[in-house]
Amino acid sequence: MTSLPAERTPLPLRRWILDLGIAASLVLVAIAGFWPTFAGPAYLPAAVGGLVIGLAIAAVSAWRRWGILIVTGLTVAAYFVFGGALALAHTTIAGVVPTLETLQGLALGTVTSWKQLLTTVAPVSAADGHLIVPFLLSLVISVLTASFGLRLPHVAWALLPAGFMLILVIALGTPEPAFPVIQGIAFAVFSIAWLALRQLWAPQNAAISVGEVDPSRAAHMRMRRLLAGVAVLAVAGGAGVVSSAIAAPLQPRHVFRDVIIPPFDVRDYPSPLQAFRKNVRDEADDTLFTMQGLPKGARVRTAVMDQYDGMVYNVTDGGPGSSSAFGPLRSNMSPDAEGIPVTLKVEIDEYSGVWVPDAGAVSAIEFTGDRAEELRRSGFYNAETGTAVVTAKLKSGDTYTVDTVIPADLDDEQLAEVEFGKVPLPTQSNVPEELTTLASETVAGAESPIEQVRALETFLADGGFFSHGLEGEVLSRAGHTAERISTLIGGDQMIGDDEQYAVAMALLAREVGIPARVVMGFYPDEEQAGDPEFAATGDNVHAWVEVNFDGIGWLTFNPTPPEDKVPNDQNTKPKVDPKPQVLQPPPPPQEPVDLPPTLPDDRKGEEENLNILGIIGTILAIGGISLGILALLASPFIVIGAWKAARRRTRRSAARTADRISGGWDELTDRAVDYGARLAPGGTRSEEAATVATSLSIPQVTALADRADSGVFGPSEPTAEDVDAFWTEVDGIVGGLSKEAGFWKRAKARLSLRSLMGGTAVSAGLQSLKDAAAARVGREPGTIRSENSTMTSSAPESENP
Repeated sequence: MTSLPAERTPLPLRRWILDLGIAASLVLVAIAGFWPTFAGPAYLPAAVGGLVIGLAIAAVSAWRRWGILIVTGLTVAAYFVFGGALALAHTTIAGVVPTLETLQGLALGTVTSWKQLLTTVAPVSAADGHLIVPFLLSLVISVLTASFGLRLPHVAWALLPAGFMLILVIALGTPEPAFPVIQGIAFAVFSIAWLALRQLWAPQNAAISVGEVDPSRAAHMRMRRLLAGVAVLAVAGGAGVVSSAIAAPLQPRHVFRDVIIPPFDVRDYPSPLQAFRKNVRDEADDTLFTMQGLPKGARVRTAVMDQYDGMVYNVTDGGPGSSSAFGPLRSNMSPDAEGIPVTLKVEIDEYSGVWVPDAGAVSAIEFTGDRAEELRRSGFYNAETGTAVVTAKLKSGDTYTVDTVIPADLDDEQLAEVEFGKVPLPTQSNVPEELTTLASETVAGAESPIEQVRALETFLADGGFFSHGLEGEVLSRAGHTAERISTLIGGDQMIGDDEQYAVAMALLAREVGIPARVVMGFYPDEEQAGDPEFAATGDNVHAWVEVNFDGIGWLTFNPTPPEDKVPNDQNTKPKVDPKPQVLQPPPPPQEPVDLPPTLPDDRKGEEENLNILGIIGTILAIGGISLGILALLASPFIVIGAWKAARRRTRRSAARTADRISGGWDELTDRAVDYGARLAPGGTRSEEAATVATSLSIPQVTALADRADSGVFGPSEPTAEDVDAFWTEVDGIVGGLSKEAGFWKRAKARLSLRSLMGGTAVSAGLQSLKDAAAARVGREPGTIRSENSTMTSSAPESENP
């Protein structure tokens, strides 16, 4: 890269003011796009600070006519000198003096901060090191934009880095735009004004003849042209505002964070309530985990469930704000929580599973120990339910710290005038019919919302009896199916444990419009409450109900009778050892299952793929182009990934369902080509399936090819269900390829251009070159073509572009 040419004559003051002012305005317009990502102006000090420092470097360098090496050195030095105070203040001394931790964080931040920003659920916290991104972007782009404007005769070159920043901030942001109309109009106005004024002030365009003869007329002509330009900009801006209001986008925009890491689906795991009786029976005396710092009266929660289908209470299959809306762990996850802040220290013993024991409204979870990084990367949190999961699964020896807020207790007098909250909850299905009448009769005499809830709670707690159904106890079947709940309510005596009573109260409450959900977790016995350390065993596992009150949130209710309240009439429910297989109960509780390996593997592969970006970024920074930002702009990996994602999206959303089936087959063959399959051009699906089945050992593609031909050439159009089933099978085969391949082969496949270039003029040109080379050494080109049908889609691994 050559050094920027310096103008020989000194710049007039108006040029300095114009170029620096417009450069600053363009960068400010771009960084405004970070507003939704940080949910406010918390990032502005870092971004504006980087902008001011960058403009100063560009101005001094242009004044002194320093070359690109000095400019780059000053930029790197300014990043490390001022980066601590502006981006990593929590690691500095007195918020200003950088420490070794500051320098290390800044150095690694040029590589890792982009990934951290994209893999953290928005809005992100400024305290987690995310300010490095706006600071670094503003610093580098302002240096480039101002330097190009001050040094180059054609100011259009200065618009390139500012335009790149505007696009990059949008791509790094959220699907919800910040100020799209204002940003677009402001960027266009500043750009056109810069181009027009620089053109007007250019020496070769000076009105020499008119100015020398009549200076006042020359000034009048310049003013008239300037006013005409302002009028054009005003008309264009007004038209843009009107058109944007009329033609509002119907679809949300897609950004990098939508595709970097696949969304986490908690419904891939079974409902923990299904294993309630197993926990009680098999782990009653086992210490599952210990927790230090749990206040008296607080409860440890593991899972919250709000959807019932007649078989199991589970998390809902909903969108944002639902019990399944989990996002990656971050700091300050519950910024609006009110109550007593506490810090809980947890050590896992015999407990094993994906659900993380916590309490209250969690602000942050910090894992410690040997698996800290693995657990952090696989951790997710749902602020609506206060529950967390780790897909890597907790196991003995894991430790972590929970910073949380325990809400204050409220009595019924304080809730006397409070209405139920209006929260979206999924529709219940297959609820026993008798519950509707029973719920209405139970709350008929209640006058306030809290009295209605207390009526349901009292009906179950006072009218029922407790039994786990274990050896020596009164028979009490496990499960909470519609049949089991109907038996509980309609029997001679209500006999059950937390599992049945919590589900029964939640169902009754929902039948009369009360927003209720079931919670599973742990809490100590009364004599242990308030102890410095709580050792949770299977005997401490419980289920309870939460009801939402307007302006207060979710409050706890206990419909389960005391454990010492057993049936009085032993003849009605005799003591027998329960034998579920004789009494034909519903299917036994499911054992906790492992996460399908594709989720963590894909996520790990994506993160490793992003690490490659870091390596490229470091090399480019050493080369002197810039730090990490130019590496990201120049890297082809994003282009390749976006290209493949766009092709998949186009195929999946084709207008005709037959075209979607055909597109699914094309997606499968593209991925097969990326993994090394050699497909001859122009082959039928059956021929391609035979090749893929042989080269990659996937026999099921043969039947899939027949299904594709039937869907495309059949007498009728495939249904949407047929399309979904076909793509599901395609995704399963592709996921199997990724799982069985090693890291390097998987990375090669993801970055391969062979599936993208197949059949293009480029691939044809490469094949012609290879044929010509074969002819020179005396070989027949046809022989080469038979071995490698296309250069781009059939080359062996060593020829992977």
